[in-house]
Amino acid sequence: MRVGLLVGALSVSSMFVTSVQASSLMEKVASTETTDDFAEDTSYSLLRGNNLSHGSVKISKLSSYEINIYGLTQCHHECDKVWLDLYLEQKNDGGYGTYKHWEFDDANVTSLSKSLNVVVPSGHYYRVRGYHAAKDGSKESTSTLTSGIWVGN
Repeated sequence: MRVGLLVGALSVSSMFVTSVQASSLMEKVASTETTDDFAEDTSYSLLRGNNLSHGSVKISKLSSYEINIYGLTQCHHECDKVWLDLYLEQKNDGGYGTYKHWEFDDANVTSLSKSLNVVVPSGHYYRVRGYHAAKDGSKESTSTLTSGIWVGN
């Protein structure tokens, strides 16, 4: 009887674990800045999906006022519809916010990629957030987020 009570008490006490929201954890981990002139991120589905293989984003400093952003949504096979959304974020007052965004989609393709040169105000950190999705029956998606890079002198 005492063993049963002890096991029951241990299992109840182990249920009180501090929860961490995935979005806040992702924000804290990926919101770091780098001293490099580029940053990139690739996200694979935790479970191998039938449609979406992975998504990738990259940001590169071209000059003290221009950057290149690149995004890729890669599928396992040709899909009915593929999406790639790119969000260029600028750091102001200690936090990041959307500076510009682009939404792309295509039909009956195995991948969708875009590369954009963007003129930006100098003297800020910039990063890229990506949304990647593919639909061929069911829709599968993932997101990506680079570290921030300094664009300035």
